[in-house]
Amino acid sequence: MGELAVRELPLFPLPDVVLFPQEVLPLHIFEPRYRMLLRTVMAGDQRFGVVRWDPQTQTMAEVGCCAEILHCQTQDDDRSNIVTMGQQRFRVLDIVREAPFRVGLVSWIEDDPEAGPAELDELAGMVGQALRDVVELTGKLIGKPASLPNDLPELPRELSFWIGAHLGGPVADHQQALLEITDTGERLRQEYELLDQTRRQLAARTVLKDTFQPQ
Repeated sequence: MGELAVRELPLFPLPDVVLFPQEVLPLHIFEPRYRMLLRTVMAGDQRFGVVRWDPQTQTMAEVGCCAEILHCQTQDDDRSNIVTMGQQRFRVLDIVREAPFRVGLVSWIEDDPEAGPAELDELAGMVGQALRDVVELTGKLIGKPASLPNDLPELPRELSFWIGAHLGGPVADHQQALLEITDTGERLRQEYELLDQTRRQLAARTVLKDTFQPQ
């Protein structure tokens, strides 16, 4: 498993939010401790860690994603609207400070695929087709065409992150687990299973709709 250098990183736990690499996350900063976090981060490398907070168990995930601030607009009342983009994933090794905001000792995580490029391309193709089928069937069910963005990532790793971030519905409950996987092929395989299951369910509902639709 590819884990790289260790560093301290300010942490922003967010309820039920899982940030993936290359995904844009807008945030409204209003709590005093996070205003302080923002000032500290803006004076440094403009990066902090977004980590999923589970409101039910009151626990923070061990793996998160570094967010880089692309745009920051601070209002007169010291509240701020920021736009961030997910960068590297990290594992929280320890919490070194709790106040005024949480700071973690983290190690960076990279994917270390066990499959070769050809197998990954094949998996990405299967996932892409399942995704297109799900979108098409959803469009049929709701009665208006749905389409995928033109800039859908082609590289297997980037595609697997995009699906983890955007699919909602069938994937939402699995987002944190998908973020933590460090094998691109395994992430794609799990996403294919989720998409294929959804595709079958939608296909069955489409048949029912066509069968009972008034002529």
